[in-house]
Amino acid sequence: TSACYLDLRWSPRQTLPSAPGCLSFNQVIFTRKLKFRVGFDLSRTAEVKVQTLLEGRCTGDVEVQSDWIYATFQVPLQGKLESKVQNFRCVYHNWEYLKCTWQPGLLAPRGVRYGLYYWYEGLSHAVQCDDYIQDHDINIGCILQNLSQAEYKDLNICVNGSAAATLLRPLYVTLRLHNLAKPSPPKQLVVSMSASEELHVAWDPPGGETPPQCLEYEVQLAEDLEEAKAAWASVSTQMETALTISRANQSHIPCVRVRGRTNIFCADQGFWSEWTQECFSVSRKEDKQLFILIPVILSLSSSLIIFMLIGQCKKR
Repeated sequence: TSACYLDLRWSPRQTLPSAPGCLSFNQVIFTRKLKFRVGFDLSRTAEVKVQTLLEGRCTGDVEVQSDWIYATFQVPLQGKLESKVQNFRCVYHNWEYLKCTWQPGLLAPRGVRYGLYYWYEGLSHAVQCDDYIQDHDINIGCILQNLSQAEYKDLNICVNGSAAATLLRPLYVTLRLHNLAKPSPPKQLVVSMSASEELHVAWDPPGGETPPQCLEYEVQLAEDLEEAKAAWASVSTQMETALTISRANQSHIPCVRVRGRTNIFCADQGFWSEWTQECFSVSRKEDKQLFILIPVILSLSSSLIIFMLIGQCKKR
């Protein structure tokens, strides 16, 4: 065993056929090897069973299965449960980097030193974080880069700690990056109004490494944000990047905002991005009429003053 994963090994029975390609072993997956490495929550008991299968020309194309053999493994628990780090949370920002944070355990003494180790299928050994987030010289988080090869795999993480004369309970978690993705807000939000007072909303997917085909968007509309009773209301959740909104109350000032997250075709869950900062608004009709009347009134007033001055000059 090592941090974040288990090494499983077994031996074949000597009475089995030795012809190449006759044997395979089943532990969730099929393999022809005599060992297998798997990530696991090492704070729990690991239960493993292995079965031998004979197939193909060795058995006349009839599959023969052996009985299962069983084994269990439990990492000896150390330290009290309250000494384990708490509030552990990870977010995969824009499919570019994973940011994990935690808080020291309730029983963690001063001067505690925390380390984060991770492993996924394809790595030969567990790797320690090299970019820690610190608070008063205590590691309270880690930023992991270049994890694209770990996407859609089990990412196994261990956070352990050390302190003088105190045993601390390690934390083991297994994550899926695509279920932790949080994209950046959509870009280039553009809102226009047609002659029939319909709102046309369009935007671009966020930049970075977020796959555009993996995004869905929520569009919200608010009327008259200056009024106390005004509130945002969702008008659409969609994967397209454009929307036309018919407005029931055309006399109010509309405001639009958009946010995105990973859709159901790429993840089971995910985090919503922040809302777009832009807020489109249009003046009320009475305001438009006022803008038109003001130049007309000014023009008439100027003409009247000129005629009065001309009349005064003629009298003199």
